[in-house]
Amino acid sequence: MGEARFIVDPRDPRAPPQDVWDRASEEERRRIVASLPSEPERALPPEGDLHRRSKSRAVGALEEFYRRTRRRIYLSSELPVYYPDEPMFAPDLLAVLEVDPHDRQSWVVSAEGKGLDLVLEVHAAGNRHKDFQNNVDRYARLGISEYFVYEPLRSQIAGWRLDAAAGSYQRIVPQGGRWGSRVLELDLALEAGRLRFFHGSAELLDAQELVERLSGMVDEAVSRAEAEAHRAEEEAHRAERLAARLRELGVDPDEIA
Repeated sequence: MGEARFIVDPRDPRAPPQDVWDRASEEERRRIVASLPSEPERALPPEGDLHRRSKSRAVGALEEFYRRTRRRIYLSSELPVYYPDEPMFAPDLLAVLEVDPHDRQSWVVSAEGKGLDLVLEVHAAGNRHKDFQNNVDRYARLGISEYFVYEPLRSQIAGWRLDAAAGSYQRIVPQGGRWGSRVLELDLALEAGRLRFFHGSAELLDAQELVERLSGMVDEAVSRAEAEAHRAEEEAHRAERLAARLRELGVDPDEIA
């Protein structure tokens, strides 16, 4: 099999068409993957702290949950994604099922052997049409099973699930204020305007909340231990005072004991 020479255009970085990839040697495939940019180029400035916190909390809560449950799922944030001969995109959160969750510089569909299973975007500012129209059309065309958008300023969630037969998305209708994700096997919901994930009735905590809860438990345990030590010290003092009083009365405390 001869090598298929493919040059990446830095102005519009794309993975090669699938037929070019199929003809390429392993060495040429490695060269192509290495030549693809590993950082997204931003057409717009970052969306600020609200966007950053919302994204990091979501990723952190999911990573901690799947670490504990040992589910085989890959999660990432703003990772460059390359479908064959498609413009690169970098979602706020992506999930892929049944793949090794090792660190990656990019997700190249041809190299990984599968595309994304879920995308979540946090829309805090900028072009709503991109998230609510362009992405809906594009992600459905790419075969991404589920797509969610969280709007922290509007305290809203929207979700879509792929109808494979129709090749298009259908809106996910919330049940009891929760949007079910079959990919994550979790529910998405809003609590005090924040995006939260639920496994049944259990709410997933992000890393900061876990640290705060652990810190609170430690503080409570230390307070209980200090209170017990204080009570024990007071009991010892009372016993000493009683023994001293008995000796004043000519009574041996050991005989009473």
